[in-house]
Amino acid sequence: MEAIYRDVVALVEHVHRQFLDVVKLELEAHGLHDINNVQALMLFDIGDSEMTMGEVSLRGGHIASHATYNVKKMVDVGYLQQMRSPYDRRSVRVRLTDKGEALRDKIACMHETHLATLQARSVRPEDLAVARRILRRLDRFWTQLIERSPRFLETSTAA
Repeated sequence: MEAIYRDVVALVEHVHRQFLDVVKLELEAHGLHDINNVQALMLFDIGDSEMTMGEVSLRGGHIASHATYNVKKMVDVGYLQQMRSPYDRRSVRVRLTDKGEALRDKIACMHETHLATLQARSVRPEDLAVARRILRRLDRFWTQLIERSPRFLETSTAA
């Protein structure tokens, strides 16, 4: 069981890096060099929503400082627009520009193409559902470990 667990952890890391490489190739195929793969996925996660920086971090599971840096870069190159909330001037919200929506549509098309290819290779929807269920269990397990960590408790109560 221990060897299988370590292999699963290594596979999760590897699959994530592979997917980032796939997104990078997709961006290059469209001649997009002003945005990186992580930023493109953040943009896709924002989708049609208008969200705060905290929501951007939570939705994509990004570290807040990384999300702030990447959002600033995407604002600078025109994929996102940023505005202060009229109700709370401390709160900054972001949403996609037309350029951002065009990229989101390209990434959605990439996902659709991948899904069709997977189905053609006999990966059934049930297979993906099982993978999702197992990965969600791992996510909950690791999240609970983090939340129960004395270090996490020290930093969360200090805030």
